[in-house]
Amino acid sequence: MKETLNIIKVGGGVVEDAASLASLLNQFAEMEGRKVLVHGGGRLATSMATSLGIESRMVGGRRITDAKMLEVVTMVYGGLVNKNIVAGLQTKGVKAVGLTGVDGDVIRSHKRPPKLVKMDDGTEQMVDFGFVGDVDKVDAQFLASLIESGIVPVVAPLTHDGEGHILNTNADTIASSVAQALAEHYEVTLTFCFEKAGVLRDANDDNSVIPLIDEQEASKLIAQGVIAGGMIPKIENAFDAIHKGVRQVVITHSDNIDGSRGTTIK
Repeated sequence: MKETLNIIKVGGGVVEDAASLASLLNQFAEMEGRKVLVHGGGRLATSMATSLGIESRMVGGRRITDAKMLEVVTMVYGGLVNKNIVAGLQTKGVKAVGLTGVDGDVIRSHKRPPKLVKMDDGTEQMVDFGFVGDVDKVDAQFLASLIESGIVPVVAPLTHDGEGHILNTNADTIASSVAQALAEHYEVTLTFCFEKAGVLRDANDDNSVIPLIDEQEASKLIAQGVIAGGMIPKIENAFDAIHKGVRQVVITHSDNIDGSRGTTIK
């Protein structure tokens, strides 16, 4: 029988708020058993880029990454955010190690080719996302060896192509890909934590959480515009994980990393 593993993905809205991040790290430290933390940091990257006079562009909830923006996200994700989280966990007795996909060749990806994307106005447009990576493989054995030695990996959303190029990769995709790879070794629960209570029927009403979503319902909600923006890739990654062996996926508030509330993806 496989051991259980919790993979917690925390979004940028939580990372940039000191109180929310502290609460999440406390919960994470108290969580028993094997665990992995994957983080974003997009809002901090946008703020840093703005301070440097670099324009941020998003299409379909995903960041377009030119050479200058790649420098920013590498600095923010792999440095500032990752090391602050790792340092915070050390104070709570968690033996954490910060990783990007580059370290130890953990996550290999390829540069995304130009892609036809449906825009907010319903039209379609060919978009070049720049230095953005789509995951090819995750070294699950390497991660499992860390986990089994009592180390908690803290993974930043950067990957590489094996040819010396760092690639910005959606943090939800990183979490889903890591969960799928580790599902061969563990019974994996993947929990996406952010600043909302779950997938909301009304974005302005935290009491409108949709408790359960299957693929048919997800398609309907996307068509209705209920699921939009950055929630679309989150939902896509959740279903991808379920199809590839992950036992359970939950989307919930960062104060509920045990997944007892929120939206379960089925």
